[in-house]
Amino acid sequence: IFLGGIDTVEFPIKFTPKYPGCYRCQILLRSSCDIRVYEIVCVVNADQADAQIEFLTPAYQAVTQEIPISNISSEDWRFEAYLEGQCFHGPPVINVPVGETVQYPLTFKPVAES
Repeated sequence: IFLGGIDTVEFPIKFTPKYPGCYRCQILLRSSCDIRVYEIVCVVNADQADAQIEFLTPAYQAVTQEIPISNISSEDWRFEAYLEGQCFHGPPVINVPVGETVQYPLTFKPVAES
């Protein structure tokens, strides 16, 4: 925010949206000799895509789906996997170095027909 053409004042704003969407607000700054209205528009995109995997296999036969995890950041990643549901198996920890894609092997091994 420029005041008088020379000075600047920092005006930190913290914005923590819960959902994707378009968020608008107005900020009114008022002094004895000036009134300013700033309109802020924040567009929040979903940072992840929903995915669904369907496993079809005869009873007692395992099937494995390789799930690619690509690290395009500037730091190595370390993931801990928490699998919910019976008959699913996979490594508890996976490391993905910078610039690489690592396959996470998710295995489904049914113990009965259903």
